[in-house]
Amino acid sequence: MLFGLAGCGALLGAWAGGGLPGWLLAWYAVCSAVTFLLYWHDKRAARTQRWRTPERSLQLLALAGGWPGALLAQAALRHKHRKADFQWVFLLCVIANVACVLLLIRQFALAG
Repeated sequence: MLFGLAGCGALLGAWAGGGLPGWLLAWYAVCSAVTFLLYWHDKRAARTQRWRTPERSLQLLALAGGWPGALLAQAALRHKHRKADFQWVFLLCVIANVACVLLLIRQFALAG
């Protein structure tokens, strides 16, 4: 959870400092909200034994920028936080997303 808060703080700091475009911050917000809602839906479906959200979908949303919402959902809903295989893939998705954003920020800085 602390990692997620630090990541969100870094995103807000980069945006406030002009290093992160507003559209990218909005993208993170939308992806995080959608990801949180899918975690909530999956948790609810698990309790009622209904159709579940595929783990691949949750991981792809994290890769696309929804990882802050995923971290919040894992902590708040206590969902998918103990599954080691899922967490390893999730961590790789977060690292890949952050690396891509850092490259984008670098390109914006070089272009401007």
